[in-house]
Amino acid sequence: MSCQNQAVFLKLKSINNMTKKAKYTIWGKDLDPAAISQMDDAISLPISIKGALMPDAHMGYGLPIGGVLAVKDAVIPYAVGVDIACRMKLSVLPIPFMEYETHNQIFRQALETQTKFGVGEGFHRPRQHDVMDEDWAFSHVVNSLKDKAHKQLGTSGSGNHFAEFGKLTLLQDDIGLKSGEYIAFLTHSGSRGAGAKIADHYSSLARRLHPELGKPLNNLAWLDMKRGEGLEYFKAMELMGRYASANHEIIHDAVLGFINEKALATVENHHNFAWKEKIGLQSVIVHRKGATPADIGVIGIIPGSMADPGFIVRGLGNDESLRSAAHGAGRKMSRNAAMKLFSFKDLQNILQKKKITLISAGLDEIPMAYKNIEDVMDQQKDLVEIVAKFEPKMVKMAPPDRKKRRKK
Repeated sequence: MSCQNQAVFLKLKSINNMTKKAKYTIWGKDLDPAAISQMDDAISLPISIKGALMPDAHMGYGLPIGGVLAVKDAVIPYAVGVDIACRMKLSVLPIPFMEYETHNQIFRQALETQTKFGVGEGFHRPRQHDVMDEDWAFSHVVNSLKDKAHKQLGTSGSGNHFAEFGKLTLLQDDIGLKSGEYIAFLTHSGSRGAGAKIADHYSSLARRLHPELGKPLNNLAWLDMKRGEGLEYFKAMELMGRYASANHEIIHDAVLGFINEKALATVENHHNFAWKEKIGLQSVIVHRKGATPADIGVIGIIPGSMADPGFIVRGLGNDESLRSAAHGAGRKMSRNAAMKLFSFKDLQNILQKKKITLISAGLDEIPMAYKNIEDVMDQQKDLVEIVAKFEPKMVKMAPPDRKKRRKK
């Protein structure tokens, strides 16, 4: 090879190395093509190291819901998600399920009086928790949201957030409990309005810092973890994680206190968050947007819809999935499509068939808008093992959007 040809070869090799995409693995079948396209975009970023797409995946902002992405020395606000630290919590009550009907009315009163749902919902007398005594002043944006966060402490958002009583079936002794059928209380909520505002602020900042990305990559703009902006966002994200955990703690304490019971066992986990982890010897930031941590032995919760089961799972630590699993059934149609296709009569029919009491919810959360949770679980047998099954029996979600109903 001549010196000139060798120089050209080396230059092309250098360019190929620079533009070489990281790899990701897909779990599941017939996934939303838009979600796959978003994952293709995410893995093409120069900071991307490795990725994975879970079987509940569907389109989101920037990184798809169900997307897992490991990056080097950076954090992507929209790869964490708008609802920072959205999480699950389950409390097992010391009541066998055979006594459910006996307690039915007090369970309903507890949900109706001790929980609040929806955009802007809060308490006139804010609930107290140590998280409000932490440092919120490290960022002017975070500090400006402290009063709002305090008013909303102990409340839940709209969309797919819920609080529900149901039957937990534990087939063998585990999670500190004897096998059997228990009544359990399960919640899904996040960091409320404060988390959304923080996500919006730092996502806008990331886009301004990376004008070269353009559309559609600008929603994947990142903050450098070696600079102040990245460190500040990460600190805000971790605070929102503790705040979201406090939300669930307050809700569970209030509901269980109302029915005068204490939990025998609890399980909880985030599924919109970024963690400092390692791939081999390399330090990375792993974003799990709508994905459940599933390292070896780690316990988590994967819910279904309001009429379908959820599962307590134990992670198998699959490195190809970045030790992650699905965070739910995953939507198979948009909210608008669900409201056009189905009626409240359709919703009532399926709830009556399964003997589920619905206190409130929007039509966009109808079970038929979601994938089959049993299929999703079957498609990730190499990611988690099932520990217990939870079947909803009484559900409360944010009430229907009155403005949308009037328009219809």
